[in-house]
Amino acid sequence: MPLVNTKEMFEKAYKEGYAIGAFNVNNMEIVQAITEAAKEENSPLILQVSAGARKYAKHGYLMKLVEAAIEDTDLPIALHLDHGDSFELCKACIDGGFTSVMIDGSALPYEENVALSKKVADYAHAHVPYVTVEAELGKLAGIEDDVNVSDADANYTNPAEVEDFVKRTGVDSLAIAIGTSHGAYKFKREQCTRNENGVLVPPSLRFDILEDISNRLPGFPIVLHGSSSVPQEYVEIVNAHGGQMPDAIGIPEEELRKAATMSVCKINIDSDLRLGMTAMIRKHMVEHPEHFDPRQYLGDGRKAVKEIVRHKLRNVLGSADKL
Repeated sequence: MPLVNTKEMFEKAYKEGYAIGAFNVNNMEIVQAITEAAKEENSPLILQVSAGARKYAKHGYLMKLVEAAIEDTDLPIALHLDHGDSFELCKACIDGGFTSVMIDGSALPYEENVALSKKVADYAHAHVPYVTVEAELGKLAGIEDDVNVSDADANYTNPAEVEDFVKRTGVDSLAIAIGTSHGAYKFKREQCTRNENGVLVPPSLRFDILEDISNRLPGFPIVLHGSSSVPQEYVEIVNAHGGQMPDAIGIPEEELRKAATMSVCKINIDSDLRLGMTAMIRKHMVEHPEHFDPRQYLGDGRKAVKEIVRHKLRNVLGSADKL
C-alpha cells in the first residue's frame, strides 16, 4: 500500500468524532513501535518528521523506515512534515515523497503567514499526487526542536482570523493554539493548582475558542500541537533511576478526548514517546549494569512506546478500529 495524504482520513475522523494520532519519529525502534500498535488497534496513522529529526536521521533513511513499516503492516500511513519553517523545506519534503506538510508561519505577521502558507499550498496541491498542507494560527509556548517560545510570546488563536486565513491560503487543515504547549514542562507551577495529593493540575484548554473556530469553519479539520500528557508513571521511573524531571506535566487525556469529539482531527504526540522510551532505558541500565548490547535496552524502550501508542489510539484519540 502506498503512502496516503490526510484528506480522506480527516473527513472520516470529523464525521465520526475521533482524531488521528500524529506521532513523531526519529529512529527504527520508534517507527516499529508506533506502526505495530496501530496495526494491532486497526487504526489510521500519521507519522511525522520534524526538521530536527530529518537532520538527525536523514531524509533517505526515514523514507526507507516508513516504507518498511508499510510493507510490514499494510497500513494506510500519511508521512507528514512537522513544523516546516520555510517554503524550501516544505518543497524538499514534497519532492522527496512526503504526502503531507506543515508550514509554520505562526511567528510571522499575519499577512506574511498568509502569503507563505498560500505559496506552500499552491505548490503542494499542484503536485502529483496531491499533498495536503497544514498551517498554524496562534503560537504555542514550549520547546520544539530546540526553539524555545516563551509564555510571553505565545498567544491564543484569534477566531476572527480563521475564515479569512483558510480562504486565502487554501490549506487543508489548521493548527490552533488553545492552551497546549510543546515539551514535557507545558505549564509553570504558578499556572497550576494542586490536588489533595499535592500533584500539579494544569489549567483547562480553551474549549470556548475551539468551539468558536468550529462554528466559523464547519467541517474543517483542526489540529492540536503540543498534546502529550506526560504520564506521571514514566516521570516517576525517570526520577527513580537517575533522572531529574521535577514538576513535568502535560495535557489531561480527558481534555484531548473531548477535543477529538469536536472538530480536532489530528493530535500531535511526541514528548510522551520520548519519555516512555527514556524511562525504560534508564530503568534497564540501572537494573542490568552488565548489559552493553543496545538491542537489550532499546527493546525495553520500544515496548514502552508501543504500549503508550496503543493506549492513545484506544482511549484518547478514539481511532481504534476505524480503518
